Amino acid sequence: MKKFFEDIKKDVKFKSAGPGKKLTEDSGSSKAQVKQSTAKSQSRHAPTEGAQRAGAAALARIEQQHKPISFTSQDAIRNQVKRELEAEAAATAATPEAPAGPVMESRNLSVPGIYFTCPLTGALLTKAEREPHIKEAILMRFSEDPVVASIMMMHTFNRDQEKVKGAVEIINKYIDNICKNPTEEKYRKIKLSNKIFQERVNCVEGSQEFLQALGFERTELPIDGQDGNEEFLVLAEQDEESLESLKERGEQLRNGEPIRAQLDRQAQAFSPSPYATHFDLPPDFYNLTAEELKKEQQLKSEIVDRNSMLRTKAMRERDEQRERRKYNYALIRVRLPDGILLQGTFLARERVAALYEFVRAALEDGWQPFELMAPGGKKLIEDEDVPLNECNLVPSAVVTFSWDEAVLADIAAAGKAKTSVLNEDLLENIKVLS
Repeated sequence: MKKFFEDIKKDVKFKSAGPGKKLTEDSGSSKAQVKQSTAKSQSRHAPTEGAQRAGAAALARIEQQHKPISFTSQDAIRNQVKRELEAEAAATAATPEAPAGPVMESRNLSVPGIYFTCPLTGALLTKAEREPHIKEAILMRFSEDPVVASIMMMHTFNRDQEKVKGAVEIINKYIDNICKNPTEEKYRKIKLSNKIFQERVNCVEGSQEFLQALGFERTELPIDGQDGNEEFLVLAEQDEESLESLKERGEQLRNGEPIRAQLDRQAQAFSPSPYATHFDLPPDFYNLTAEELKKEQQLKSEIVDRNSMLRTKAMRERDEQRERRKYNYALIRVRLPDGILLQGTFLARERVAALYEFVRAALEDGWQPFELMAPGGKKLIEDEDVPLNECNLVPSAVVTFSWDEAVLADIAAAGKAKTSVLNEDLLENIKVLS
């Protein structure tokens, strides 16, 4: 815009200078021509008063835009951070996304991803594979034990556990009525169109499979005073032994629990390394969608503003809790007395006791008491019911291991020197951290 107005100024100046003249031309005649030309130019190009005011205002705005701005110290900090964030965002945008599969290894991820173990088959699964695999494993169990498989199905396939609980209670009422009145046929018949059955039992996946596993069969029966038949689930009369079996299966159903894939710790030992505190985590560790990850960059500028304000302790604690909830998992390394690092993956909401249990299982002498210290020197208490994400151990951290001094002194006095801390299985597969 400024260049545009400068060009207009030059054009007006040039035209107001009049036509050019030859060096040999008489000066008097040229002056007359200049006057005449100037008069014509003024009459033809003279701007109106409104145009002059508009031009002046535009020039003033342009001049204002190019004036240096005085910054406060906080403005300077914000601008510096903004520049760094923009540079970081540009670098991120310029880096192509890493494709899935073996190519990811070139990033030297601290752990290849999040994996789970199926409790039914022992298979190692990714997050996407765990649910369909468990469903398939449960369905395969029907050929072996349909009662157990249907109990698993009811508790696992339905997300609303309150509905499952309601269905379990009604089915157990059916069983109680049959056991208390074994000779009365009406208690061994369930009308499929019954409102309670439809709304509270049939809507739960696996409920009909369980009833059929108990011995109920679908049958069409006539209704007194009505034309046509209706569908029922009918159980044949049971002897005393079968009635006891019914009670046991009802109790099994009541005590059933969802089958869930277990987080695989991916236990790994590393030789002593200066890179112990360097972590490069896969996206699965973060409780954010792709869209939320993009917004994270924008939120960093808000953190700068918040840090420049005086905040109460309650405000700081709320922000810290919100920050901790961003993570689903924690990758923790334990630095042992000999410098070796033990690494494991945990749920962010698991208790400190789970970390102690993991370390104890990896030791050569698991009976020997030890302590774990969080970054900053805070002792992690095994008996306290505190989740890892409230101990500042998410998404990654290095904790320090130390033996109980009194027990260590007794071992030394007995002349039993310790050769290694970790068990042989982990030491055989020790890796170098880079």
